[in-house]
Amino acid sequence: MENDSKVPVPVLVTGGAGYIGSHAVLALKDAGWPVAVIDNLSTGFAFAVPDGVPLYEGDIADAELLARIFSEQGTRAIMHFAGSIIVPESVEQPLKYYENNTVKSRALIDAAVNGGVEHFIFSSTAATYGVPDSSPISEDSPKSPINPYGWSKLMTEQMLADASAAHGFNFCALRYFNVAGADPEARSGQSTAGATHLIKVACEAATGKRDGVSVFGTDYDTPDGTGVRDYIHVSDLASAHVLALEALIGQPDRSLTMNCGYGKGFSVLEVLDAVDRVTNSKIERRMEPRRAGDPAELVSDPSRIRATLPWKPRHDDLGEIITHALQWERRLTELRGKP
Repeated sequence: MENDSKVPVPVLVTGGAGYIGSHAVLALKDAGWPVAVIDNLSTGFAFAVPDGVPLYEGDIADAELLARIFSEQGTRAIMHFAGSIIVPESVEQPLKYYENNTVKSRALIDAAVNGGVEHFIFSSTAATYGVPDSSPISEDSPKSPINPYGWSKLMTEQMLADASAAHGFNFCALRYFNVAGADPEARSGQSTAGATHLIKVACEAATGKRDGVSVFGTDYDTPDGTGVRDYIHVSDLASAHVLALEALIGQPDRSLTMNCGYGKGFSVLEVLDAVDRVTNSKIERRMEPRRAGDPAELVSDPSRIRATLPWKPRHDDLGEIITHALQWERRLTELRGKP
């Protein structure tokens, strides 16, 4: 091994049976890291955890369980994905989001400090920026969330910064833009019922699981009037987590906050056109009014992550993202044994 940052340490992945967490588990396992998962399976699936990876079914706020996992696994790093992620639901049920995303994260950080965990990677979000003044968005853009989901994540970033300064571990907060796609080998993908992500919804429509796709807002100040988003392939995102962990281990006195995106955007209609091209068919589109709190454009400035990590995206192609998402959608039908 070249240096200590390349020596794999035991990692605990919270929410590792969920969409992004399961891909991080695959990336860690593929790269030879010892990995274990804690997930309460409220939105995750046991089938998403690869064979040979210990799965602890339980809550991230259960200090006794965490202490046992740390002891049994020799945990030295945590990747924290567990949480609630649906923006409109956060507006309707704010206390659920502050409980799941903030209060339980505080308990997890506390357990990590007590257990001597040295490195902490946090799954954050571009929702911490709210409605940006300009695009693309850099990490130094104002943080002004417009919903409880964004606030719940920003509060956890602040807790990590304060706890890191007081207790000596280091952390990396990765602010995701729009995550999409699935493992290229169809080992995992987005499995949640009632998902709200555009590419997932479009793939469900393309495979006959929905009768169409709603387009929320056609009067934005964008080239075709529909919202523009930066879509990042979930496997590229997972590889960024492994590289971020290497960076934390290599420089234990440094913490990081970085955007995860490609730095280019596609409109809702461009995404649906791309799905039509991949499937050689036509999805029914329903034009609907805007949803409250949807910015016209959310595009990442990925300069910092590219300068900080040796991160080279391998799936930076909308057609490939859609192809992998469709492949998983069909695999999911097989796994569930029904259309």
